[in-house]
Amino acid sequence: MPASLPPSRVPSAGKPGSPVLRRGLTVLAALPLLALAACGYGSNAENDPAPQKVAAGAKKIDGLDSVKIGYFGNLTHATALVGVQKGFFQKSLGATRAKYQVFNAGPSEIEALNSGAVDIGWIGPSPAINGYTKSEGKSLRIIGGSASGGVKLVVNPAKIKSLKDVKGKKIATPQLGNTQDVAFLNWIAEQGWKVDADSGKGDVSVVRTDNKVTPDAFKSGSVDGAWVPEPTASKLVAEGGEVLLDESSLWPDKKFVITNIIVSQTFLKEHPKAVEAVLRASVETNKWINAHPDEAKAAANKQLENDSGKALPADVLDPAWKSIQIIDDPLAATLDTEARHAVKSGLLKDPKLDGIYDLTLLNKVLKDEGESTVDDAGLGVK
Repeated sequence: MPASLPPSRVPSAGKPGSPVLRRGLTVLAALPLLALAACGYGSNAENDPAPQKVAAGAKKIDGLDSVKIGYFGNLTHATALVGVQKGFFQKSLGATRAKYQVFNAGPSEIEALNSGAVDIGWIGPSPAINGYTKSEGKSLRIIGGSASGGVKLVVNPAKIKSLKDVKGKKIATPQLGNTQDVAFLNWIAEQGWKVDADSGKGDVSVVRTDNKVTPDAFKSGSVDGAWVPEPTASKLVAEGGEVLLDESSLWPDKKFVITNIIVSQTFLKEHPKAVEAVLRASVETNKWINAHPDEAKAAANKQLENDSGKALPADVLDPAWKSIQIIDDPLAATLDTEARHAVKSGLLKDPKLDGIYDLTLLNKVLKDEGESTVDDAGLGVK
């Protein structure tokens, strides 16, 4: 999931004026946001990359001229990529124009949501947690899921032949406090090794490196491996790396959240029909993706090319796509676990996550489609 969690030395989130982030931790979503990985983390957003025609005779929803949707140019945001490319969102919104912004960083998308520049967005778990806690629970709600998986530990097989060999080596993560960084620090602790979370120094050297440059760092030998999302992981494999560990193997049912759908609380309150329309399009898109995986992969890559000017090569696209699960369930329990991992590692203090989810509209759509409803793990609106 292109995402970072707040550090331990800050006052507890939930107190007025208390900063939740420190230094690079603001990137909360990093994860990758996966292509994320690929797509680096700047703070620029591209306005409306894919304007689409409105069907004749269509009506506006909630009287809105437009709904502003944000996403990353990452494969873990495949729902958004395919939904834009195939026109699912515009079809569901009728005469209300779907406008899009492509982001390179979680903080910039959260800022856009807070300012009203974006109404609904696809984003990683860490930025969602950070945005919610910084606003004392007033800025956003998670209203749906989008993707699971797509994160791997890839290593130089000449230097690291087993998991125990990771000790003493230099391993890259996308950013201090981002989703992958937290996961790797938690894994290190479970091995019984010690690392200072802030500096990254200890039994393992954790090297915070932008996903855009990690493949070059790996190629040059500056790092011995990396705990990264797709497609960065597959880019390292294309450079001769080997997958030593797939993070999904560490989670129950091999599922953990990598991308969520968030909405401004103000927009949700004032325009629930528009939010429902976007969720309906998301569910329809996910169903189409899972029924037509090859076509969906091509559509996602085409939208990546439209947004960034460059498509992913087959030797990166194919394995990356296979490692990501496209789902409607936000996997709320795993987000709570990720937050607790951040607390244990010393990067997050006392997160107040009650009310971060509102799955009412998603479950309504799922029921209408004859699908099973999803759970908020006790973190929903009361």
